[in-house]
Amino acid sequence: MNKIDAVFSKTIQPIIDLALFEDIGTGDVTARSTIPADSTSKAHLLAKTSGVVAGLPVFEQVLKSVDNELVFTSLVCDGTAISKGMKLAEITGLTRSLLTAERTALNFLQRMSGIASATKVYVDAIAHTNAFIADTRKTAPGQRILDKYAVRMGAGSNHRFNLSDGVLIKDNHIAALGGVQKAVESARKVIPHTLKIEVEVTSIEMVNEALEAKADIIMLDNMNTEMMTKAVKIINHRALTEASGGVTLATVREIAECGVDLISIGAITHSVTAMDISLEIE
Repeated sequence: MNKIDAVFSKTIQPIIDLALFEDIGTGDVTARSTIPADSTSKAHLLAKTSGVVAGLPVFEQVLKSVDNELVFTSLVCDGTAISKGMKLAEITGLTRSLLTAERTALNFLQRMSGIASATKVYVDAIAHTNAFIADTRKTAPGQRILDKYAVRMGAGSNHRFNLSDGVLIKDNHIAALGGVQKAVESARKVIPHTLKIEVEVTSIEMVNEALEAKADIIMLDNMNTEMMTKAVKIINHRALTEASGGVTLATVREIAECGVDLISIGAITHSVTAMDISLEIE
């Protein structure tokens, strides 16, 4: 029911291997000392709260990394809205293997589902507008591919994956180079034509500078909604507009109604609350 492509699977395997090494060490002494080697069990994943599930294929890959004979059957798909008490999957196989893999597999699933759930709440809050929710690079170190996958499962969009994906000229770049125009010109001399240039601005004066420099995207950073609305009107579709900085669920609706194209939110990945999901042996 849940499938990820071979490239994604291969990319996340080192992340899984590191997490398992961190958790298991030289071996699960509790499972080895208490559970008979031939004991088998059936278990299920239980949602203990409502939200959006993400990471079931990752959960399965963790299981298979511990014991390829464990059988995992998804009962729902990633991106599905789930409610408290729902069974998400069933697992059968050696009890020792199941218990050894449990914590690491749940850590991935709970975090990813928390990200997907938080993202969906923001997406739903601005559904009446044309804006969309995007993530940032404020992700768990080493787990960005998983964090951004989870954002997509929550109906959000991905911003740059890394620093090579596009030019984003921020305040420190501008300060170091002495102005927006100079920063944009410097970038255009070096980058290929396929890359976009985004400029972070904090004032109407900087909006005009970014337009004059022909920036592709203008990030309206920490502006109040009055200034943001004015900026959007000045830009008038000559560049994409992105709202960023201190966005909360209490403010996102009003920000979207300013007419921006996208709203980037670091909190959906850097301050996520993991979803409460448990593994229950039957």
